[in-house]
Amino acid sequence: MSDAIPGPDGALRCPWGLSTEDYVAYHDGEWGRPVHGDDALFERLCLEAFQSGLSWITILRRREGFRSAFSGFKIDAVAEFTDADRERLLADEGIIRNRAKVDATLANARVLADWPEGELDRLIWSFAPDAATRPAPRTLTDVPAVTDESTALSKTLKKRGLRFIGPTTAYALMQACGLVNDHLADCVAREASGAPGRG
Repeated sequence: MSDAIPGPDGALRCPWGLSTEDYVAYHDGEWGRPVHGDDALFERLCLEAFQSGLSWITILRRREGFRSAFSGFKIDAVAEFTDADRERLLADEGIIRNRAKVDATLANARVLADWPEGELDRLIWSFAPDAATRPAPRTLTDVPAVTDESTALSKTLKKRGLRFIGPTTAYALMQACGLVNDHLADCVAREASGAPGRG
């Protein structure tokens, strides 16, 4: 049994990746592909936090608005945001105007600005599980929402001063950034992702 379903081109994909046109492009070209670089991972951390309690499509369709509002998620730039910037963000209809999430993003940037270059990348990727221990999921029920690794990653980031990164958000980050490969076994994007976890 497999939950993968054919898309318009006949190729099998994860069902969620066919639910909207936006998702097709994201699923095929981004989700599950390895992401490196402190600023790039900071962006993913922030967007996953903003997604908490919402559908990912809500964030995906506002991603360019987020990038514009948060100076391209350059850690050093966001760390310098002022109270005036905070008020600007809370009035910006191009993003999710959640006060706690905005405040967490600004606070996290200030913490990360003090880290050595490359440390966020190294820390996050140190929690990537051994691909050999992760058989390819065949159905959606085979895909977890939380793992031991995501729980440990969440605890470590919190201990280092970061906010709004629980185990579920941490696992969504791991999926999106290629630390795990949760494309279904029959999904056309699984091998193309180049991510660990082939089964």
